[in-house]
Amino acid sequence: MIVVAVVAILAAVALPSYQGSVRKARRVDARGALTTVAQLLERYNTQNNTYAGATLGAGAGSLYPAASENGYYTLSLSNVAASTFTITATPAGSQTQDSCGTYSLTEAAVRSPATSGCW
Repeated sequence: MIVVAVVAILAAVALPSYQGSVRKARRVDARGALTTVAQLLERYNTQNNTYAGATLGAGAGSLYPAASENGYYTLSLSNVAASTFTITATPAGSQTQDSCGTYSLTEAAVRSPATSGCW
């Protein structure tokens, strides 16, 4: 009975820690997707001399899918104009419990959140 109690206590401590580590590791999915989309937008700008008209999604002409590679984040574009863009990665599924929350990246390489350890 004592062994069962000790195992239960260890599991109660270890499981949340493990889940936090998994969420932290999945942040790479968002960061990778944001930098890939930023590179594709720069290429689009080089070819069209504007960011306007660039899209994400499954349709023809889209630069990138509307989800990160592993599906832990949903991607969206905003503030798309001739010389500006903002790419946002919103947590999806179990990743919504991540303390960093939503990531964004602009054409000027401004990253948010600015919280230490998120980027």
